[in-house]
Amino acid sequence: MNSVKDGQKFNIDGSGCIIRELFNQENSNLNWLSAADMRITDGASPLMGSDKEEVLLANLGQAAEVVVAGTQYELKHYDMLYIPVGASWQAVKNSEDDVHLYVYRALGEEVYEPYHARYEECIKDEERIRYLERKVVYKMFDVSENANKFMVGYTFYEDRTRAYPPHNHTDQEEVYSFIEGRGAMEVYEDEKNKTFVRSVETGDHITIPVLNYHPVFSHDEPLCFIWCIAGERYWVGDKNKDFMDASVDKLTT
Repeated sequence: MNSVKDGQKFNIDGSGCIIRELFNQENSNLNWLSAADMRITDGASPLMGSDKEEVLLANLGQAAEVVVAGTQYELKHYDMLYIPVGASWQAVKNSEDDVHLYVYRALGEEVYEPYHARYEECIKDEERIRYLERKVVYKMFDVSENANKFMVGYTFYEDRTRAYPPHNHTDQEEVYSFIEGRGAMEVYEDEKNKTFVRSVETGDHITIPVLNYHPVFSHDEPLCFIWCIAGERYWVGDKNKDFMDASVDKLTT
């Protein structure tokens, strides 16, 4: 039997995996956080991993298989997966559905265990849910899980809703990734220097450097975004209760 395998021809137009860098430290005004968009229509991604970054995958598709250092994880819609510094990983299309992942990366040194955050479990776990006026927050990857800098979750707005009070952070940077609906967002140092006001819709990512206020507004339809934090590990409403009852006009954590 002939053991010599045939060569194959490839062209970028027929690629089954496309990875697009969304932003990194060079273009985002962030110090630690980067993100990419990965889509797989056939086959698998390259073997990935870094000894300087931890990774957080958010599954925007219906299903995805991710193999981390030989262990297989089956991600359902809106599941997330934390991958530690130095771990090799690969995403694979294992169903009829295309794979669509947001790949968040944060600089780090300490090595922790992988963690599969299951969306269907999170939305039933009252410990991970925070209810605000006309909006709800799901903390998918929280301080109860180990990481260097990451925290991440979902926020769902009803229609005609705004973030209040506006808040900023002295020790966290963020990105908001909009995945459902459309609305608007501001990112500004103070009221006098409010120069960033943008409409946002599904597929937009807004970076939030340290000490910027960052309110979101929904319009005539519900709105959902992923919030991904790099920095000190806390959620604003857990650290400052004034955020929960909106008893101040603005706050800093």
